Amino acid sequence: SGTFQFQHFVYLNFILSGFNETMNFRVPLFTFTLLYYCMILFINISLVLLIFLDENLHEPMYILLSSFCINAIYGTTGFYPKFLSDLLSSSQRISYEGCLLQAFVIYSFVCCDLSILAVMAFDRYLAICRPLHYHSFMTNRRLSQLVCFSWLTPLCIFAINVLLTSRLKLCGINIRRVLCVNWLIVKLACPEAETFTNNITAYATVIIYVSHGFFIMWTYTHLIKTCARSREDREKFMQTCLPHLTSLITFIVVMGFQSIYVQFEYTGFSESLKNFITVEILIIPPFMNPLIAIVSTDMLL
Repeated sequence: SGTFQFQHFVYLNFILSGFNETMNFRVPLFTFTLLYYCMILFINISLVLLIFLDENLHEPMYILLSSFCINAIYGTTGFYPKFLSDLLSSSQRISYEGCLLQAFVIYSFVCCDLSILAVMAFDRYLAICRPLHYHSFMTNRRLSQLVCFSWLTPLCIFAINVLLTSRLKLCGINIRRVLCVNWLIVKLACPEAETFTNNITAYATVIIYVSHGFFIMWTYTHLIKTCARSREDREKFMQTCLPHLTSLITFIVVMGFQSIYVQFEYTGFSESLKNFITVEILIIPPFMNPLIAIVSTDMLL
């Protein structure tokens, strides 16, 4: 039947219709994006190699920073190559499987960032507020467990989210963005499709990562109270916590804009602005975070 054929077609390709406003200046946009992506790769790979090769930097703070950089490489690779290819193509399509994979990579990248920030906050809390217990607790084994937690938790959570999306029957092929977003795929579900489980899982995911945010706030409340007591602690805070705090603020601001947009879906926004809000998490933090670390941390200069 026609319905079956349409459903079958949905599972072949989606149309990324967010490129409509970019076609008039796609060559300069391609050039700028390619240069920017190369800069992201260069600065993050350089920092990872620097930490790996310098034994003086084989400390929890720097190992977590290298994990941050690896995550930036992972997340941006899920977006930029496809985006650059689409800018040069006359047809911006993506396979059903490719769309789910891109949504998985980008969402897991974002939540890996928050998980790593939470582990970083915990590391700084132990180093400054519990210095006598720091080395006995933050062993290589414990650090490995925390790094695995910061990666495996979001990967598993978003594997579940994407698997739930993959079971839905879809009645549309048009994604009005320049990349695949899980909630937009769910919105393409046919009226009779059961999306309740998807919604519950999405809310549970939000609760998990909001709790990460509260944990980070709790650790920084104690850090600030502790560091206010002495000049030495304040200097230590400025040197080791300020880069992390700046990265955290950048993350919160970027995700705040995204959350407000997703919640209210302002129709007055131009297509270009909607696209920027969608991809800003892949533009600002992957470049700013390693740059902040290099500028702020003496050992990396």
